[in-house]
Parts: sequence; structure tokens; C-alpha cells
Amino acid sequence: MPLQRQDNNEPRQRFRLVNLILIGVGVLLLLSSFLPRPGMQVPRVPYSLFIDQVSDERVARAYITQDQIRYELKQPVAGEPSLLATTPIFDMDLPQRLERHGVEFAAAPPKRPNVFSTILSWVVPPLIFILVLQFFARRQMGGGQGALSFTRSKAKVYVPDEKSRVTFAEVAGVDEAKQELTEIVDFLKKPQRYAVLGAKIPRGVLLVGPPGTGKTLLSKAVAGEADVPFFIISGSEFVELFVGAGAARVRDLFEQAKKKAPCIIFIDELDAIGKSRSGSMGVVGGNDEREQTLNQLLTEMDGFNASDKPVIVLAATNQPETLDAALLRPGRFDRQVLVDRPDLSGRRTILDIYGKKVKLDPSVDMGNIAAATSGFAGADLANLVNEAALLAARADRKTVIQADLQEAIERVVAGLEKRSRVLAEDEKRIVAYHEVGHAIVGHMVPGGSKVAKISIVPRGMSALGYTLQLPTEDRFLNSKEDLQGQITTLLGGRSAEEIVFGKVTTGAANDLQRATDIAEQMVSTYGMSTVLGPLAYDRQAGNRFLGQTNSPRRSVSDATAQSIDREVRQLVDDSHNHALAILESNRESLELISQKILEKEVIEGEELQTLLNQCKAPEPVQVKGSLAALP
Repeated sequence: MPLQRQDNNEPRQRFRLVNLILIGVGVLLLLSSFLPRPGMQVPRVPYSLFIDQVSDERVARAYITQDQIRYELKQPVAGEPSLLATTPIFDMDLPQRLERHGVEFAAAPPKRPNVFSTILSWVVPPLIFILVLQFFARRQMGGGQGALSFTRSKAKVYVPDEKSRVTFAEVAGVDEAKQELTEIVDFLKKPQRYAVLGAKIPRGVLLVGPPGTGKTLLSKAVAGEADVPFFIISGSEFVELFVGAGAARVRDLFEQAKKKAPCIIFIDELDAIGKSRSGSMGVVGGNDEREQTLNQLLTEMDGFNASDKPVIVLAATNQPETLDAALLRPGRFDRQVLVDRPDLSGRRTILDIYGKKVKLDPSVDMGNIAAATSGFAGADLANLVNEAALLAARADRKTVIQADLQEAIERVVAGLEKRSRVLAEDEKRIVAYHEVGHAIVGHMVPGGSKVAKISIVPRGMSALGYTLQLPTEDRFLNSKEDLQGQITTLLGGRSAEEIVFGKVTTGAANDLQRATDIAEQMVSTYGMSTVLGPLAYDRQAGNRFLGQTNSPRRSVSDATAQSIDREVRQLVDDSHNHALAILESNRESLELISQKILEKEVIEGEELQTLLNQCKAPEPVQVKGSLAALP
């Protein structure tokens, strides 16, 4: 949407012309003091020559100052100037010498006043001061970000037009959020419909959700559907070094919005100014400037009349749990709209939208790509399509094919392929057996994911190989058996190293970390322990949308902490034993698949599924411990 401008060019051109004239006069006056003035230049000679000329009685008169001695010759030689000057030195006998040789000497006559010097000293400094004031005043009047405009709002004003308008049709995967915001659009179009019934539209709508799910795009779609001006600003732009600047910017923002009402104000990253004030009360070093800005925002949201000139405040945040309670009370941000990651149908629609912006091959199956991208946000899917287009262009293809999209998924999940990283033969064998161990165990245990590819080509920062598992369906709940299957799969690589080589390497470091985290969550968060019972020993104080999983443990007794550690250890040990049993039962498949991947480096598709389907489940093992036997 284009930035709205309503500036008048004629006063601006006049102002520039006056400034150029004043600057030109000042520059000329400054240069005049450095330019040589004719008639004032006198040749300088050495002091010894001046003494010789006095001794020869050739000097008629002399004018002596602290800086120079200017003297006149009686009868200058042809071509010799009659007026000369020299630099004086400390000579106490000079007056007597001049008097003995009949030289008239005196102090130099006073200098006549210089008009240019007078103008330079009295006119130029005030002129420069006036120019500086005019510059900052003009910046202030024009809305610039000068030194005198730090209290003005930095919000950008957009007015939707036919070419750049964003509508709900361009926002997919968030159908419930669009339904909630349709009421806002209807109110902005027909406010009388609600006023007759005495209904009041929510003054503030808070969009919450993970990063990249389209909160900003959704707010622009509201402005586009309602066809009203749209103010957009980040929460961090309110906070400034100067005390009171943030509050002044809030006031200025709402004053501008009232003039253009009905309109929408969108504040991105609201948590930058809206964090709870209870955390800083009584603590030295609290952010007083941020709290003043928050107080002013609360006041402004109570101040304007929503029924007369509707001004709707939309805000977005990834951390709703950190916001101040006063922001979330009725009358301010009355409504919270969850903008979550899209489901399967939503991902398919988003891929179709971004797929229209690139040249796709007719054979591309977007449904397959949507099923393979579980957990991807809208921004991730947009990046996925763009990466596929870049890969197609790099291969000099005219269209984007299915393989480009598949490779783009692997780039997003595992990182960039690094074929330049050459592994030693023994390390390559270890990586091959490690990854095949993951694949066989992942194929045999429950968990809702399908092993789609095995590769021993290094990717990303530290991955020497990887096993790609793609979800077969969107799942929102995990059973105890599913989580145990995930732990067992993670330990499959280390277990394969133990069976084949009789030793372990550092390649399983990340697998062990993830397996331990899952086991701790099962015991401390999900209450999946028969010994400890259905109790939560972790505090859920983390961020829901930014991926924070490690929560601080509650204050527990030493005996309880030891029980938690024993249960976690038991879970991991049982999963490890289960992985060893699966691989021992399928030793031939382990060797066969490992040899094939050492030859090809990558196995996927039907060939991989055919090899994995030959694996068989081990005999059931009764697990000793507090937890049930693994499947």
C-alpha cells in the first residue's frame, strides 16, 4: 500500500531558494577573508638586508609593529619596489641605529576598518544560527525525524488502493481468525448498524501466535477489506532515550488517527511497551520510560469515542503472557485472536497462493508438499516456495518441479547440503550405520512419522548425515507410547554404533540431548510415571509461541528429585534396550541398507520402503521398572 503524502511543493521550493541564497552569501563572506587583497601585498626581505640598507642610508622611513617592519626606500633601483617589509627580531639597538642614519621611524598607523571583516564577524554567526533553526523547524513541520521531532509518532500511514490492497482472499490457513476480524470490518463499513442496537465494537484486538503465522498480513487485510487508512508502528519505536518521548509519540499517534478516522492502528510487537509493570515494582532499575509509555497507551485507549469516529487498535505479540493485565481488561484489548500454524488444508491453500507467484510445472503435487510440511508457518511455506524457485533457476529450468520443492523442504529442515565436506572412510561407515539405525528403529516403533529418506551427505552446521521422517498426519496429542517411540528412534543411531563397532562416538550428542528432554517432560510435565503419579514438577512459565521447552523445576525435596532422575534414567534405558533389540533382530537389514547407502549416499522413495518393510519386530521384552514395557 502506498505511503500517503499531502505535501505542497511550492512553499518547499521557496524555502529551499531562500536557504540557498543565505548559504551563498555566507560562503562568499567567508571566502572574502581568505582572498588576497590588491595593494596590501608588500614584498618581504630578510632582516639582514634591511640592516644593510639602513647602514647604506637608503631607507627613508620605517613603520615598526610587533609582527613586521614596513619601510620605504629613498631611491629604489630600477625594478626594485619602493615599499618593503621584514620580520622583526629582538634588537635593542635598532632605534639608535635608525636615528644615527637619519631614518624616520614610528609605530604603524592604525588600520582602516575592513567592511568585509565587520560583516563577517557580525552577520555570519547569526545567519548560521538562523539557518540551523529553520532547518530543524522545517523538519518538525514536515514530519521528519529531526532533533526537534523526537516526540512525533513514527507510524507509517498507508491508504489502500486497487493495486496494492490486501484482502482476506490472500490470507489462508487462519479461517477462525478471519471470522473474528470480519466483524471489525463490518463495523468500520457500517458503524450505524451497531450503534442503533447500542452495541460497542471492541476497541482493541490482540493477535497472538507463533512468529511467521501472518499477524501483520492479517491486519493489513482488515484495512484492505474495510478500505480505511492504516497506521503501522512497532512497539520498540515508542521507547526513546529522552524521558517522556514515548508517551508523547503515543499521544501524537492517536491525534493523527482521530483526524483520519475511521481507521486502524496496528502496533507490532506490543510486548516491547506492554510488559507487566508488576515485575519492576520495588526493583531498582525499572524502566520508567517504558511504563510511562504504557500508561499513556492505556489512557488513550480509554479516551477516544469508538461510536463517533471509530479507531480500531490491532496489536500483535508472541508473548501474551508477559503483557500487563490492564491492557487485557475489557475496554482496551477486549478480544484476543489466536493466529496459529495452519493445518493440512490451510498449508495446501497457502502453497497454492504462493505457487501462483512462480512458474510451477503441471506435474507438481502441492498436496504431497502440504502433508510433508507439518508444523510450518505461513512464512516458512513462502520461504519454501521461494527456495524451490531459486533451485530451479540455478539448474536452468523453465519451471519449478516436484524435486525442487522436496529439496527445499530438506534445506529448511536440515540445512544446506555440503558435498565439499569429505569424510574419511571409517567415519563415513560410522555415519552410514548410525543413520540406518535411526531409520530401522523409526520404521518399527509408533510415532506417526514415516521414514522418507536416508542420506550420509553432510548438511547444515554439524550434521554429517540425516534421516528424514515426515509426518503422515497432523497430530495434536502424543500418547505415552508415541513419546517412547520417539526416544527409541533417537537412540537408534547410537545403538547401531554399539552393535556394529562395539564403541560409541560424539555423533549422538544431539540425539541424547533430545531424548533426555523428552523423558524429562514425560516424568515432570505430563505425569506419565506410575511412581510419581499425575503430578507436574515443572513450572510452565515459559513462552508458548517462541519454542521455549525447558521450564524451571518446582521446589521439591531431595527424595523427589532423586525419584525424578531415576524415572528419567529408567525411561531412557528402556528405550535404549528396545532399540538394541530391534537392531539385533534386523542385523541383516542393517548391513544390507548400510552397504547400499555407502554406495549411493542417498536412499529414498519406494526403494527405501521396500528395504524397510523387510524388517521384523523383535520378541516382546518385559521391562523391569516403574513404567510399562515398550511396544
